[in-house]
Amino acid sequence: MSNRHRLREIAEKDARYQVEAYIFVLEALHYTRQNLNIKGHVTGRQLLDGIKELGLERYGAMTKMVFEHWGVKSTLDFGNIVINMVNEKILSKTPEDSINDFKNIYDFEEVFVRKYRPNIKNAHRNPRRKK
Repeated sequence: MSNRHRLREIAEKDARYQVEAYIFVLEALHYTRQNLNIKGHVTGRQLLDGIKELGLERYGAMTKMVFEHWGVKSTLDFGNIVINMVNEKILSKTPEDSINDFKNIYDFEEVFVRKYRPNIKNAHRNPRRKK
């Protein structure tokens, strides 16, 4: 059975979160490991930082809205998603890992709305403008 199919089953069991949220967490885990050059376990805080960075990179000013569409309204929701995947043996955890690692780490309104600043240094030139 593919991970995608298993994620759909998890999302059906826990209807609070869309399957896209589970997929995004796995993508953010890969993103975090790459950025931190870690091959194994990452902490809840490291994962949440990766989720924040990848969310802003992909969705920009729409990040909070996208996450809410998936049913994710706080960092604790991402913790619940991780725990659901741990329970289904898609992810693993260490004895030190806890759902508390995901509680109130950052406020979505603060980081995705009030403090959001577009990355304009990589903005492309107007394609209609003549050189």
